[in-house]
Order: sequence, then structure tokens, then C-alpha cells
Amino acid sequence: MKTIQLMNIPNYYSSYYLLGLHQTYKVKFKMDKNFIKFNNKPILIFKVNDTIAVIDNDDPTGIKQELYDIASVYFVTNKLIDHDSYKQQKVKPLYPHYPVNIVLLYCRIFGLGLFRYLKFKDMAQQIYILLRRPLYSQYKKSFKKDNFIFFSSNIWKKEPETNQIRAEFIRFCKTDYRIKFKGGFIPRSDGSNYGFDNELNNEKYSPKMFSKWSAKSKVALNNPAVCGAVSWRLAEYLNQGLFVLSFPFKIELPYKLEQGSVVYFIEETIEFKKVIDTIVDHPNEHELVAEKGKSYFDTYCTPMAQAKYIYNSVLVK
Repeated sequence: MKTIQLMNIPNYYSSYYLLGLHQTYKVKFKMDKNFIKFNNKPILIFKVNDTIAVIDNDDPTGIKQELYDIASVYFVTNKLIDHDSYKQQKVKPLYPHYPVNIVLLYCRIFGLGLFRYLKFKDMAQQIYILLRRPLYSQYKKSFKKDNFIFFSSNIWKKEPETNQIRAEFIRFCKTDYRIKFKGGFIPRSDGSNYGFDNELNNEKYSPKMFSKWSAKSKVALNNPAVCGAVSWRLAEYLNQGLFVLSFPFKIELPYKLEQGSVVYFIEETIEFKKVIDTIVDHPNEHELVAEKGKSYFDTYCTPMAQAKYIYNSVLVK
């Protein structure tokens, strides 16, 4: 079996790729002391034969140049289209993915290295986060939904555009008589809700409950995340076979999503009503988009599919 050598201990953001690599190849861990400072970061450094590659799951603020210089391929979760740092030759985009519970695998792969190379507090935090995430499951195809929409999110301090999009979606869902809505903004711990008090929801949802309610939703909203990133929830929505309503992506994907096929793109919040009118009055259109989204996920985005994409990309660098 082909071997992947891991050379650092990434945080939970890399759980999806650890799962996929383990399912597809033989994975072993050998700490490279040159990469200790990248432990417990959203960075996975690995080797195929003698070729070093990097998976960067961090917010899209630019690549880590010192890693880029030694890597044959530098994979990024959010390859911003208009960011010069990501236009370098060795940078390749990744497909949508999301963190999953791999606690047993995490402990098996890194073993005593967790105690040697991580602070106990950091290790405990990673295990706690992983335990709260749902186990990976490839959802069965199921596209018929009631007129129920679940949407819950945080209010971000430095992303006013994102906050406004989310607030208008919450308001629309609450006032449209056809929709049974659950969710709203989670109140900020600092008490500053930036004028969105009417959109607040006092109920909090664990990651597992969030996934459960999302799977029942007729529409899943995907809007720009931090620094123009695409939220990891997009991958989970596609896996669940949901109708994804999205604002234009600011990132590049290996295989582009086409308008009205895999996801339904809009430019302005005023279009919320038009979209809901369409999918309520014409359920076949709703099911068509949801089905194509699920097909895209099953083809390109499963852990095994992404592991093969990564491995093959390194070999043909």
C-alpha cells in the first residue's frame, strides 16, 4: 500500500484529510522538528516518497512562504481569486470539506507524539472539539423537504457585510408565512450584538445538533465567511443533499460550481423572495439543484476522493 508520512500534528481543521488519507493509503507519523511550530495549527505537512506537500486550512490571508518554498504542491482550502499570494505556481485549490470526529484515529496516528509535541491543554482542547463534531457519514440521497429552514450563526466583529446578509435572511425567514423557521444569531459573549437584537436566538446548538437540524432544512444559506472564505458548512450541506443558496464565491475550486446546477447563486438579498417563490411553487427545481449538489459532493468531495486528488496532484507536480 502507498505510504503517506505526516511530519507535524495539525489541529482539528485537518481531520477530514486525515480520515481520507487513512482510508486510502498507509499513514504514518514522524515528527520533523523543523515543523514543530506548525503543530496545533490548521496546517498539515506530509511527504509522499521524498516529496513534501502542504495542506493549508487557515483563513485566506496568504500562504506560509517558508512552507511554500520547500513544498512541491501547496494546497489551500480557500484560494482567493484576487489575492496575489495564491497566484503562485505551486498553489492548488481544495474541494469543500468540513471537520469531523476522528478522535480514535487522531490518537492512533499521533500516539505518544500528542504528549511529546503538544501542551496538555492544547491536546485536551483538540480532543474535546473533535468529540463534539459528528462522525463522518456519507448521507443517503433525500431531496424532498418540508418548508422548514434552519439557520443559526454568530455575529462577527469584523465582517459587517456577512452579518448584514445573515440578518436579512433571518428576517425574511421569520416573516414569510410559508416557512417554519428555527434559529437566529447567537448573542455575543461581550454583549455587543451590533444592532441585531431582533434577530437573536437564545438557543445554542452543539455541532451535532446543528448538523441534525441543517439536514432537515429546505434551504441552506452559504455566504462569504472570514476574509472571503467559503464556510466549511458548504461541504456538509452538499453532503446532506440540501438546496444551497449562495452568494458568489471569492475562491477558486478545482472543479467550478455552475450557476443553478450544484448551487443556486444570487447577488443581492432582495433575491431571497424570488428564490423561495421558485422552490415552493416548483419543487422539481429545488430537487434538481439539491440532487446535483449531492452528486458533486459524492464525486469530488468525499474524504477518499479528496485524498486521491491530493496524492495524484503531488505525483504529477
